[in-house]
Amino acid sequence: MQLYNKLSAKEREALLEEAGEDRLTLSFYAYANIGNPELFRNHLFIAWDQMDVLGRIYVAKEGINAQLSVPAKRFNEFKAFIDNIYFLENVRLNIAIEHDIKSFLKLKVKVRKKIVADGLNDDSFDVTNKGVHVDAARFNELISDPNTVLVDMRNHYESEIGHFQGAITPD
Repeated sequence: MQLYNKLSAKEREALLEEAGEDRLTLSFYAYANIGNPELFRNHLFIAWDQMDVLGRIYVAKEGINAQLSVPAKRFNEFKAFIDNIYFLENVRLNIAIEHDIKSFLKLKVKVRKKIVADGLNDDSFDVTNKGVHVDAARFNELISDPNTVLVDMRNHYESEIGHFQGAITPD
């Protein structure tokens, strides 16, 4: 079974232009304990390759981080597929406002040690032990409390563009 791309980026670009189909650019991530990242990687590659999904996906024992381009006509199929993965059911999909059919030219699903280069020692905590999601009003209320410590995990470049006032920016 093929678990890699056969087409070059240039060949894929020509096919995308020829097809002229709408694509959705989206991203998502989820922390979860993945026992066998290599097997999970292969499962994703086989399914998403058949759906003509393109993008860059990192899989690690701690979870998944994905930036994708999905054919608009196959979005429901894609969504049903990820909803059948217990830790991705109803995962928040960040769908781009503008869509470029060439946002990604290959499907790259890579196994990494971490899904985000955060510099943290994952052995010291459980990445699946999450907080509670709050809406914008509650978030603003929480950060206005002087006893709140806010850590803004954006990378250096993103932090230079903007970050929460008074936040700790580790990068």
